[in-house]
Amino acid sequence: AVDAGVDCVHLIRSAAGHIKGGGGGRPDMAQAGGKDSSGLAAALNTARDNLKATLK
Repeated sequence: AVDAGVDCVHLIRSAAGHIKGGGGGRPDMAQAGGKDSSGLAAALNTARDNLKATLK
């Protein structure tokens, strides 16, 4: 994924705001945590959409 231009830190941080959290890691692996699980669907959708846009 990194060879295709994917930065996992960017993906996870863009999604983590939906769960009132944050994230970090390396370009090839990142993780996030948050306080508001009700935003999980929006977080996953954001990560998916950003990944699709990066891979186009």
